[in-house]
Amino acid sequence: MNTEPTVVLGVSGSIAAYKACELTSGLRKAGCRVFVAMTPEAAKLVTPLTFQTLSRNPVLIDVFEEQAGWQPGHIDLADRADLLLIAPATAHLIAELAHGLAGNAISTIALATLAPILIAPAMNGKMWQHPATTANLATLRARGAHFVDPELGELACGYEGVGRLASGQIILQRALALLDRSV
Repeated sequence: MNTEPTVVLGVSGSIAAYKACELTSGLRKAGCRVFVAMTPEAAKLVTPLTFQTLSRNPVLIDVFEEQAGWQPGHIDLADRADLLLIAPATAHLIAELAHGLAGNAISTIALATLAPILIAPAMNGKMWQHPATTANLATLRARGAHFVDPELGELACGYEGVGRLASGQIILQRALALLDRSV
């Protein structure tokens, strides 16, 4: 019997995707099995090989190119997950999740899992404060999704404001708390 909790880490196409590498390592050091699912946009920012090496597991990007076993990989990950952690989560991915769309590996897993979902957004401050994003966040919160809100600071676009991905340590602590584990 495996006592390590399984975390499916969803990485979407924010420039903050590189910070998910540290999160992957932190989860493994805390005794978690980590499986990474990426959007195609995220894979342009950080290579899947990086996450495969850090997690020691295959990385899922395209649900139509899955090759292991008979069961669709995204359904297998959805079933295995003790936690679905999405960090960073773009405004686009948050909208997909709020509207029940399954346009990529992460949103497909999110629709199929019964595990808790923890979302750590990262985006331009104006996007974060936009009424559409605010409504999407409210929808997800009403459905029971957990959040680590973005921080105030310098953003990749050059602006100062809220939208910066929360620190990896804060995200890790929240994820482990949801798994009932400590750092």
